[in-house]
Amino acid sequence: MSTAASPTSLEYTGTGTGIAGRHHFLLRRLHSLTGLVFGGYLIVHLLVNATIAQGGNVYQTQVDKIHDLPFLALIEWTFIYLPILYHTAYGIWITVNGQWNVNHYPYEKNWFYVLQRVSAVIIVFFMLFHVLALKYGLFGQGLKFNPHYAALRTVAIHMDRSFLITWGLYPLGILASCYHLANGFWTAAITWGLTISKSAQRRWGFVCLGLFVLTFIAGMLALAAAARLDPANVPLAPNAHPQS
Repeated sequence: MSTAASPTSLEYTGTGTGIAGRHHFLLRRLHSLTGLVFGGYLIVHLLVNATIAQGGNVYQTQVDKIHDLPFLALIEWTFIYLPILYHTAYGIWITVNGQWNVNHYPYEKNWFYVLQRVSAVIIVFFMLFHVLALKYGLFGQGLKFNPHYAALRTVAIHMDRSFLITWGLYPLGILASCYHLANGFWTAAITWGLTISKSAQRRWGFVCLGLFVLTFIAGMLALAAAARLDPANVPLAPNAHPQS
């Protein structure tokens, strides 16, 4: 049954107090838009990571292309950091102020919505580890990202650090991210009035299912390829800078 035909599992009517309550319609659209922006980045991120499976310097070459972009910090803040910060913050507000009713209306799409909220919580903690470990080396310098030795530092050593990181944390984070992405794209089409009828929602649902399968396979392919790499035999790009 489509969302349009069944009560929502976590409802917020927008009648609360404060800025979020008075301007819920506008803020909700911004929440959807930032989700689409970050979702686009996530697709690219997973597909680039999947090139690890090609071996050689393919993955390093893709990383070099990204880090050679002009104004990279501005691009990151505009299309990654700010969108995900807003999307996360407002998503938490919606969840906290919502009223769960899936126990009264156990429709399929209601469960999808509940899983959307659960996956969001998983993603928040996963991203905290992922960003703090790779970008800032908070959990040890061996886990920190080095763009000039991407496969060696980010993949081989990072994945070799702990079995729980490789086969516990990352598969769960990938699964949650891919589900949240695909279901988010499905609901975004309803939010923006692109799929009004039940048949349109069903057709778009198949497209989003395909997106989930594609991104999940890409993520797991990258993970499996990374786990097989031997840090001692990881090829380095010819233009790599000396390690500090």
